[in-house]
Amino acid sequence: MKHRRLAAIIFTVLLLAATFAGCARTVNEESTASVESEVSPDPAPAPEPVDEPISNTPAPDKPAAAPFQSDLVIRYPAQAAALLQPEYGEEDPAAETVASGANRFALRLSNELVSKEPGKNFVCSPYSVWLPLAALLNATDESHRDALLESLGAQGVTEEDLNRAASRMLYDLTKERDREYGISDPLQIANAVFVDKTAKLNGEFAQLFLDYFRGQAMNVDFSSDEAVREVNRWASENTEGLITDIIQEFTPGTVAAIANAIYFSDRWDWEFDPAQTAEGIFHAPDGDTAAMFMKREGDGLSYYEDASIQAIALRFNSGGEMYILLPEDGDASGLLASLDETYFTTIRNGFGERTGKLLLPRFRIESDIIKLGDPLGSLGVPLFDAQAAPLTGLLDGDIPVSLSSAVQKAMIEVDEKGTTAAAVTVMMMTGGGPMPTEPFEMVCDKPFVFLLCDRTYDGGSQILFTGVVNQPDF
Repeated sequence: MKHRRLAAIIFTVLLLAATFAGCARTVNEESTASVESEVSPDPAPAPEPVDEPISNTPAPDKPAAAPFQSDLVIRYPAQAAALLQPEYGEEDPAAETVASGANRFALRLSNELVSKEPGKNFVCSPYSVWLPLAALLNATDESHRDALLESLGAQGVTEEDLNRAASRMLYDLTKERDREYGISDPLQIANAVFVDKTAKLNGEFAQLFLDYFRGQAMNVDFSSDEAVREVNRWASENTEGLITDIIQEFTPGTVAAIANAIYFSDRWDWEFDPAQTAEGIFHAPDGDTAAMFMKREGDGLSYYEDASIQAIALRFNSGGEMYILLPEDGDASGLLASLDETYFTTIRNGFGERTGKLLLPRFRIESDIIKLGDPLGSLGVPLFDAQAAPLTGLLDGDIPVSLSSAVQKAMIEVDEKGTTAAAVTVMMMTGGGPMPTEPFEMVCDKPFVFLLCDRTYDGGSQILFTGVVNQPDF
């Protein structure tokens, strides 16, 4: 990781494709809602993304990234509704249910994925999957809506409840409250839907996507390389150039793609001293290996311990945190595979300020392509039913759309200054125990679990990344 930049990025692309009968619709048809389409007849090719060195020095008071500008953007004539602001002291049971459910989804998806490859390094971004699926609830037919809500951890709430909760979540995560005071936000979240030129986005979905998810809409030609260039350019511009060539090609029959990008850049609120970083031995499942251990020692460490684990919370300047869970038996994969919301809540509620010492290795993990189709099916996501084609509200004309496959690739890097993380998800569619009284020592010289979170009013710590370090390569 370069010297001063702390970034975490999540990029999610959900590709939607379907076979359908009937006549093709062109993008210059008049919209049935308050959405207008402005498409250049011969758009110029987008410039190829340029790989640049990544610096870890966050620019102070850096202005927010400019909105993505393209000749293909479907422009909204009216300004989006304001994000919904949670008021202190206010209780919103439905929003709390949704926020809690998002964490439950995060842990269940992590359970499914990490159990496939025990003993190996693992990283994923469940929130990057949850948010676009939540948006797609607005396009799901009534017969599959309850099943999708249940899979998202939001059973018992309405479509309107989930939209409202998502808006409140975005308000908190993007620090909307602080913008009027000129405080820069370390977390940026972008959503977009790309629609083929032969189809037309449903106007009601487009407006809900804009109002509650800040989602843009664009027209592309999925039968040409133009669509690949546009999606890759959008990805790069919304992740500070860290995520570039996400898509190589679109499968025949693709009619739409929904995308999410998250960019995070912040320092630890208590940085590790590089002068105290020293080489040590990490007891990996495949044998001992050398690692560079960072050291933090003193009072005020946020610490938890029970008979099975030690845990510590490392906070960022923005108020987010990374939880490090060190299992006593060394089976970090097994710990994450069994971690549920109840135990995670027990751990979070059990933290107290302690005097002690932490030794944590610097680490960098990059996943291979993770296949998400079966795990999401196991969670009950009902959008893979090709015969039912449940996404009937995405496009005008009752074009049948359903998920056929889904993949993700993710990475994370942690050092003395902070954290960099990135993830890309692509979904194709076709037609506690008591605290110790003595100073603790937590030496992470064996496999451990991490959870990178940010704060929301309704959900507390909202899980963005999860992972296991079985080998702290750096």
